[in-house]
Amino acid sequence: MDKVRKLVSQRAVVVFSISSCCICHTVKSLLHDLGVNAAVHELDEEPRGREMEKALAVLVRRNPVVPLVFIGGKLVGSTDRIMSLHLGGKLVPLLHEAGALWV
Repeated sequence: MDKVRKLVSQRAVVVFSISSCCICHTVKSLLHDLGVNAAVHELDEEPRGREMEKALAVLVRRNPVVPLVFIGGKLVGSTDRIMSLHLGGKLVPLLHEAGALWV
């Protein structure tokens, strides 16, 4: 869990993903299209990815755990939460508040 906390604290937006996950790709693409330079951690490519995945599963109490998005060091959620915020016009203000957007 310490590794996850450290990674989450290093950038305004952090995404935990699996490289072959199409839903993860959708979330990463949305953030990219909004101009966010998110730190993306592909758990299947990380040396301690399995350990991080287990820590995230404990945190969110569900499996699979990806995609999982943190904004401003706080857990925001998965695809459903990100899309809901976006469609409701609340994602961009949240990203601005976290310093993830420069415009």
